[in-house]
Amino acid sequence: MKEIAVRTTNHTQFVNIDREVEKAIAESGVKDGICHVFVPHTTAGVTINENADPDVTADIIHALERTVPWKGNYAHSEGNAAAHVKASMMGFSQTVPIRSGRLAFGTWQSLYFCEFDGPRTRKIWIQCIPA
Repeated sequence: MKEIAVRTTNHTQFVNIDREVEKAIAESGVKDGICHVFVPHTTAGVTINENADPDVTADIIHALERTVPWKGNYAHSEGNAAAHVKASMMGFSQTVPIRSGRLAFGTWQSLYFCEFDGPRTRKIWIQCIPA
């Protein structure tokens, strides 16, 4: 398993992590199989979505904020309940096929680390499993 770090600069931010994950795949030597990406945090997640238009991730962030506003009538005393909810909505892991040593995405797809309680330095765990 490979651990990488992602440094976020905003409170809410989507960071494309394709390069870092593909570097981990190359280091693993796996040519065909699956790549499992896991975020070990409760206020951050990982998703797959479009990489061609940055407005897509901006729209997702805005939709999540409308659905789960930062300030609300939450019971969680730390003040970051919205971040926990958004992270659970996005999910904490993704599994992508590896083909010829690269992530096997559909057209326009990329992996995004989703920060909801930043800025912070976060961990991502990557496991490459051969076919």
